[in-house]
Amino acid sequence: MRHATLRQLKVFEAVARLSSYSRAAEELHLTQPAVSTQVRKLEGHSGLPLFEQLGKKIFLTAAGSELLHHSRLIIAQFEQAEAAMTHFKGVAGGRLNVDVISAGDYFLPSLLVEFARRHEGVKINLSVHSRGELLTRMDDNLTDLAVMVRPPEGADTVAESFAPHPYVIVAARDHLLVGERHITLARLMREPFIVREAGSDTRHAMADALGRHSAQLVVALEVKSTETIKQAAIAGMGVAFLSAHTVSRELRDGSLVVLDVQGFPQMLNWYLVTRRHKRLPPVAQAFREFLLHEGATLLDRVVPLPGAVARPRTVRRRAASPRPRPAA
Repeated sequence: MRHATLRQLKVFEAVARLSSYSRAAEELHLTQPAVSTQVRKLEGHSGLPLFEQLGKKIFLTAAGSELLHHSRLIIAQFEQAEAAMTHFKGVAGGRLNVDVISAGDYFLPSLLVEFARRHEGVKINLSVHSRGELLTRMDDNLTDLAVMVRPPEGADTVAESFAPHPYVIVAARDHLLVGERHITLARLMREPFIVREAGSDTRHAMADALGRHSAQLVVALEVKSTETIKQAAIAGMGVAFLSAHTVSRELRDGSLVVLDVQGFPQMLNWYLVTRRHKRLPPVAQAFREFLLHEGATLLDRVVPLPGAVARPRTVRRRAASPRPRPAA
């Protein structure tokens, strides 16, 4: 293994994490043959096969699983060294790694653009994941910061709320419940629902909001795509429980309408989550301060919501330990 390179380890890690040569190539901005070549070279250095193919799927061999563990440790060490060197440059020239759940990709890119405008030379890696995938990436130390709705409860993370996050019940403009006042949850449960997949932040938030009525839920369609849910609701397939930030455009143009359901909007918060003992590089620490101080105001500007969606006056902050200082 003495001749293996960091590039080969990074390519191998991406293929193993994504279980796909083509998806790894897309993520790394390489061609698929280039990815395959790097993996073959690493297998040559190790003298062992790292993957095996069963049908159309690839799986790690026992040797591959062991090497993946060490590869991630090596990659993390290099990233820490890079962060330490970046400290001497300040924020300018740093690299920000941030992950977000799918509902957040409706606003976070605009906030990142504003942050980058203020800090010339900053490079940004943004990736969108389900909540489960995001938590796995945090466990594997693959991101600096994560933006989500339901932060983990474990002692290994710090969660800080930076903006309110309203959830609403929406339907097509010609839905029979549009215009009705104070709709009860019992009445709402007679309507078919278009829902996000089990395990998603949105699905968990819906279960909490509906409470005991969740058992009566009639699911017309379950999908992973918020865009598909919106289009299905517009087409009249049913009602949907969605983040107000994901439907602001449709609410403005009238293709979707917020139903006046008792107990709604359901008010939650957007959280910025980090590993408790992670030594944030200066650029990540700067982005954290940016979100905590200006995130709510900028979010209002990026995705303005109609009057039908009430906003709280204050954002509750989740208790957190003092932040660890950036690496010196």
